[in-house]
Amino acid sequence: MREGGGQGSDEEDAGVLVGGDAYGGVKLAPGRTRRPLKRGAKARRRNVLIAGFLSTGVLVTTGVVWATPRQIGTVDAGVTAASSTGAENILLVGVDKRDDLTRRQQNQLKLGRESGQRTDTMMVIHLSEDHKQVTVVSLPRDTWTTVPGKGEHKINSAYQFGGPKLAKQTVEAATGLQINRYIEVNILGFIDVVDSLGGVTVCTPVPINDPKIALSLPAGTHQLAGVQALGYARTRATARSDLDRIDRQQQVISALLNRALSADTLANPGKLASFVNTTLSTVKVDPDDGLIGLATQLRDVSLGDVRFAEVPLSNVDFKAPTGESAVLWDKPAARDLFAKIDADQDPAKPTPTVTVKPSAKPSAIPPERISLKVKNGTLITGLGARTKTALVAYGFKVPGEPGNTGKKDYKQTLVRYGGDNEAAARVVARAIPGAEVRKVDIKGIEVIVGSDQPKIQKQQSTGTPSAKPSVTPTTKTAMQNICKK
Repeated sequence: MREGGGQGSDEEDAGVLVGGDAYGGVKLAPGRTRRPLKRGAKARRRNVLIAGFLSTGVLVTTGVVWATPRQIGTVDAGVTAASSTGAENILLVGVDKRDDLTRRQQNQLKLGRESGQRTDTMMVIHLSEDHKQVTVVSLPRDTWTTVPGKGEHKINSAYQFGGPKLAKQTVEAATGLQINRYIEVNILGFIDVVDSLGGVTVCTPVPINDPKIALSLPAGTHQLAGVQALGYARTRATARSDLDRIDRQQQVISALLNRALSADTLANPGKLASFVNTTLSTVKVDPDDGLIGLATQLRDVSLGDVRFAEVPLSNVDFKAPTGESAVLWDKPAARDLFAKIDADQDPAKPTPTVTVKPSAKPSAIPPERISLKVKNGTLITGLGARTKTALVAYGFKVPGEPGNTGKKDYKQTLVRYGGDNEAAARVVARAIPGAEVRKVDIKGIEVIVGSDQPKIQKQQSTGTPSAKPSVTPTTKTAMQNICKK
């Protein structure tokens, strides 16, 4: 088992501080006897531990650690952090990095002999604006989608093509969500995390027999150690292949949360410290600031407030031009899912039917008929690209790459138009809350993005109903995912 991050320069800097805030807490150091915590202290520790999990991508406990920030690895994913008090979208990526393993280790874990790095798991985690609800959406790794600059590929190839930055850009383009935080977990370190908690309990409704990874489980409840838990989360040897795999990953995450928050873990300083240190050693983040404040705001979230959803699919056996087997999203339903999540709505609630009243007035121009340009009017790197991604996701045509303005101090986002494009410009402005419409001496329409970083909102034509999603997603909470006694 790998040890946690570096040691401090003196005894005061060693160990892990749990259950406090920037002004203090309970420091844990394995091997030292601790006085039993009072009930209030136990509750505070539990709340901060929950916050730590959720603030760093369900499995990562950065928020509980104030004394050892050097344990947290960093990575450049080109992310601009959201406001510490607003909604936030986190991209959690489980990366399959096996190049540093010996052949014996690879054989022991049944990992195969492929080299390189690829994303084995991708999840989008949405924190609601009030930080009281958490929604986790698993993205099938066989999703056939557009990888910016690379054409059509499976979504998990984006990391291999361009690392964290391209993985983040690909997910933003596919979902229409702006990613505010990136968490990367080495899935091989996942074994150590599970073992630090003494294993996890899972329930499989069907028997699993996967000789490729030496996993054989009859239907029922099982206590799994790290290697078995990794195999359980990765196997595709059941009827729905990758879709069943997603269900199992969500079940394992829920089981880890349940075990980490159990009285057995919280009342055992040595076990808790081992778990925190082990988890931190598997993680890289971008950005690495604002986590403590975020964790504090999430302290009241419980397992019942964490819900899991899956992307609706239209084809689970798509044959790609490359000959690969892939899956296709049900685009109207997926668009509806992510729009609801972005608006802090329950994705399992059916979308209300739009009733269109006859009108003598001409209908508004649909976004699909509006072409525009995007320019970044700030010094915020990537803001133009993110705005283009959001506008394209909601139907507008944005040909070419976003540009930059000469002046870099635009505070309010502007929608500028020339000629007789006012009606179309106002449709664009309705999709960008707070944007100001101006007529200037240009051709067409352009959006100058300001430092207000507006949240693009889906607009519907007033004359025709929007496409109704063919599928309403179902959700499960983390509490519903764990095995019932």
